[in-house]
Amino acid sequence: MSQDLIQKAEARKASFDHNPSDPLKPNLDKVAIVTGAAGGIGRATAEKLHADGATVVGLDINPAVVENLNAPGLSGAVCDITDDTALQQAVDQVVDEHGGLDLIVANAGIFQSGELIEDLSESWDLHLKINLTATQRFLKFSIPYLKHGINASIIIIGSRNFAAPGPGAAAYSVTKAGVTQLARVAALELAPHGVRVNTLHPDAVFDTEIWTDDALKKSAARYGMTVQEYKTKNLLGTEIKSADIALMVSTVAGPAFKATTGAQIPIDGGNDRVI
Repeated sequence: MSQDLIQKAEARKASFDHNPSDPLKPNLDKVAIVTGAAGGIGRATAEKLHADGATVVGLDINPAVVENLNAPGLSGAVCDITDDTALQQAVDQVVDEHGGLDLIVANAGIFQSGELIEDLSESWDLHLKINLTATQRFLKFSIPYLKHGINASIIIIGSRNFAAPGPGAAAYSVTKAGVTQLARVAALELAPHGVRVNTLHPDAVFDTEIWTDDALKKSAARYGMTVQEYKTKNLLGTEIKSADIALMVSTVAGPAFKATTGAQIPIDGGNDRVI
């Protein structure tokens, strides 16, 4: 963070036209960063925000992010979000190149299941490092600019597991509960600055790389279900897809939710353990 970049963000906000010309683009002229954007929810979110008028930079440790997000106003950059220096530089570069920062989507994370608490070892530390600490750092490096952003907001991608954890997923569930609490505190701290903070809680999203055909078959078998039954094992009987999360992100970031902060929004088809 530098004072020069803060001043650049202030100047951009002062000159911004607060009456966008296209009401069908709810995030017109915003500058956004999405983490974990090489594929799945992150990529779908970056593309949806871009379609809705934002200039979007997607960050990911996977070099494919550069090729996958490659259009005017939509770009990808390789970044290890657990490297504080690299993450700070990435955020600063976005502000330097685009004049400010209005929206961040903290999506990057890992999910490893199957280890009981008594067997947890390296995966516990890895989940904490990626899912929780890196999210806090992302907020830390972005907040000074978001305070001078245009209709600024932070959106955290949580998980149904924060409220309805499962056996063998302690590390993941604990870190998702942690980022949920982090978002609640951030909402309290940032409301005086006009920065909204909201959390979205998806259930399993199956059109992502972690859900291979083999993984789906094994998980479905544990429940005595077919793959299709497993994908739709929620109250509404609907499959949750990356595009559903992306649509909600763009909606929450836009004017429809201008008076909402500190919210926790499920995107899980309805879960009796959560309800």
